[in-house]
Amino acid sequence: MRHLFSNVWIFDGTGADRFRGEALVADGRIAAVARLGRDPELPREGAALVDGKGGTLMPGLVEAHGHLTWPSSVERIIHRFELPPEEMTLAAARNARVLLDHGFTSVYSAGALGERVEVVLRDDIAGGHLPGPRLRASTIERSPPGGDGVETGHIDHGRGAEAMRGFIDHCKGLGIDSVKLLLSGEDALLPGSSQHILYTDAEVAAACQRAREQGLWVNAHTQASDAVKMGLRHGVRVLYHCTYAEEEAVDMLEAAKADIFMAPAIGIIVATLEAKPPPHIDMSSMKESAKPVIERATRLIPELKKRGVRVLPGGDYGFPFNPNGRNGRDLEHFVTLFGYSPAEALAAATGLGGQIMDLPVGLVKQGYLADLLLVAGDPTADVRILQDKGRLSAIMLDGRFHKAPAVAA
Repeated sequence: MRHLFSNVWIFDGTGADRFRGEALVADGRIAAVARLGRDPELPREGAALVDGKGGTLMPGLVEAHGHLTWPSSVERIIHRFELPPEEMTLAAARNARVLLDHGFTSVYSAGALGERVEVVLRDDIAGGHLPGPRLRASTIERSPPGGDGVETGHIDHGRGAEAMRGFIDHCKGLGIDSVKLLLSGEDALLPGSSQHILYTDAEVAAACQRAREQGLWVNAHTQASDAVKMGLRHGVRVLYHCTYAEEEAVDMLEAAKADIFMAPAIGIIVATLEAKPPPHIDMSSMKESAKPVIERATRLIPELKKRGVRVLPGGDYGFPFNPNGRNGRDLEHFVTLFGYSPAEALAAATGLGGQIMDLPVGLVKQGYLADLLLVAGDPTADVRILQDKGRLSAIMLDGRFHKAPAVAA
């Protein structure tokens, strides 16, 4: 099916200004893009015309720190974190559809609560059997046995370099795309543990080397500066948080910028500070641990941006106080907390998102996959409009409408 989007402003995902234009979609890809007043009008023959009514055509959003198995969504808050496998699988499938409903056409997983659930979900979505975004699947986040209160599963993967190589081989057999290692602890779970280094150099080196041999990516939870440096030394591809990165670690991030991605996951921090739990739930320790994180992030992220490090939105959504479906808030945080312009924040969630996915998505460009949003309004003036799914006039994935534009009577 061919579709021609006309009467639109196009934000192409690079961060450049919108332009008046047209885009032709055929066979699941963007076949042509034209600028009005500069390029010839695109051919109409055999194409279904989509009148954008002056809205913005832009790439679908990419969630760079996805947790589809974290159970809560804007449609259903679940107060238990770990669920029986059957319920977890259903929650993950629902969350995938919820993210697509909110304009996220790709998700890069930052870890799951089950070993194969994301693999099965990825494949079912790709096969057209379930609605959801493109997914780079992960498995259980690996932490050492008894690792400073960081509980991510019930499988003891052991210690030492050989155990790490075995874990990578195990992940390869599961069919995942990337492995998540917890290189440091997490203050929100155990105060003070963000400065605890949970692995040895030999273990991380062995895991990263075997991952390269097996064609897998390695992602890491890195709070402490030494954890950031450890990940960079051994070839971790995506570094999450980097909260306490000091000057040497920042220099290393800059030196590796062509090979790495960073996502601070600011959404969970803002949501923690905003949360108003019922009296029987004590979040006081979490709130205290969040205060220095947000203070440091407002200095770190602008510095990394200035140095050209690829920083992406994605904020640990899936908790009751930070549910899946609110992911678009991260773009607002990039503007209000980190000093990004709306177009820069959008480019981080689209153009850079395509790079972290390692797929031809994230740009409105000839030859790219047709993962597109038609937005009523101008998100380059106010990114907050993307938090209202009602402003998404159309959502296209792989050249097919997940949400078709309304047809005038």
